[in-house]
Amino acid sequence: MRNLGHHLASPWRRSAAAAVAGALPVLAFPAPNLWWIAYVALVPWLLLVRTAPTGRRAAFDGWWGGFGFMLVMHHWLLPSLHVFTFVLAALLGALWAPWGWLVRRTLGGSPSGRRVAAALLVVPSGWLTIELIRSWQGLGGPWGVLGASQWQVEAALRLASVGGVWLPSFLVVALNVAVAVLVAVRRARMPAVAGLVAVAAAGSAAWAGAPRPEQTGERTRIALVQPGVVAGPDSADRRFDREERLTRELAGKDVDLVVWGESSVGFDLGDRPDLARRLTALSRETDAEILVNVDARRSDKPGIYKSSVLIGPDGPTGDRYDKMRLVPFGEYVPARSLLGWATSVGKAAGEDRRRGSEQVVMAVGDGLRIGPMVCFETAFPDMSRHLVQDGAGVLLAQSSTSTFQRSWAPEQHASLAALRAAETGRPMVHATLTGVSAVYGADGARIGPWLGTDVSAAHVYEVPLTRGTTLYVRFGDWPPQAALVVLAVYGAVGLVRSRCIAS
Repeated sequence: MRNLGHHLASPWRRSAAAAVAGALPVLAFPAPNLWWIAYVALVPWLLLVRTAPTGRRAAFDGWWGGFGFMLVMHHWLLPSLHVFTFVLAALLGALWAPWGWLVRRTLGGSPSGRRVAAALLVVPSGWLTIELIRSWQGLGGPWGVLGASQWQVEAALRLASVGGVWLPSFLVVALNVAVAVLVAVRRARMPAVAGLVAVAAAGSAAWAGAPRPEQTGERTRIALVQPGVVAGPDSADRRFDREERLTRELAGKDVDLVVWGESSVGFDLGDRPDLARRLTALSRETDAEILVNVDARRSDKPGIYKSSVLIGPDGPTGDRYDKMRLVPFGEYVPARSLLGWATSVGKAAGEDRRRGSEQVVMAVGDGLRIGPMVCFETAFPDMSRHLVQDGAGVLLAQSSTSTFQRSWAPEQHASLAALRAAETGRPMVHATLTGVSAVYGADGARIGPWLGTDVSAAHVYEVPLTRGTTLYVRFGDWPPQAALVVLAVYGAVGLVRSRCIAS
């Protein structure tokens, strides 16, 4: 330990160690998918930060760790954004600087049992506050929220139905704090054990007490059409041809709805009535409505939109949802006058897409109501929550990660639908152009097979419908709000104590 401390005396070595430690939690997410490592992945980072010689150095350790976490979580952006990926990671990593200071303040030195007990609340609250801040769309959205790494763990999905993805995040960080204390602070092991018991008790309470989605006994048959990679000249026309051929295979299979992926139609249907006619014929042939996604310059208003459009046997039904939350740099450049140079070093958007103004719930035959989202929007828990409040019985996502085909991005994206389903108590469909496509039941469990990035197919899923309301739908994002209260109380107590000492 003494040799290690000497080795880390160098600021640059210490910064490198913090970046590596901060990157470790990413292994819990797809594609590595080592979900169990999340329970201890923060421990090296916590142990490093608590030994920082000063609060300033602890803040730097937090920053460098945040940089490592953000860089590795988004490393698949490198082919598109190049050096700008490092700039974004450094900017977002700065959010962890106050967290590093907080870790040292609560766990540094030889903390008393009271300080450790405070750390078990304050450190996870600080982490949750960071996740809340960076969940703002302009900062990249809530991609890589720590609780999302638990998307296959039944107990975590039950917790998500109570407090959204935020509640598993809080408890995972609390668990890491308790483990770090058990490793490094012998005199305070009792509060650490109490913290472990509290996390187990919270999980057990959610398991036993949270209302479960109630099956209606009804099912709907939804088909996903995944054309696979189509590149080169005239790719939009050739992709449409392949989607049309795959959809024809669904004729006679008693399908209620056919879903195509994001940007599945590369032309405005007003400008290409021939495509509208072909889609109408497909709807008649399959005896099902078809939800396509149009990525094109609108003929009825200025600008490029990404829009979910419902097609029935008589043509477009009039139901249309224009994507509201756009991907920074991918679909628009924030503060383009300042950051427009990103287009010269990577594949940032040359022209900003236009935003829709409101979410839409669409009525599909036999009383089924669907809530569409487009791509990046599935990372935002509030969007699926609002759709369910507005009456959606099935959540739908149309996505395309074809640019990142051989990376971790497709599996990371597909996993988010499990959380949105568990949070809302509604099944969710994740349909993509090139994989991974998937369907999840109302409890977040997978229904049927994933369609991987090597698959070109049309597959029918039988989806059980549910009713009832989860606690998350009812009460919303209460865990991050509670975290802000915890931090405010901690700050107020510290201020009062410092004034008392001064007097």
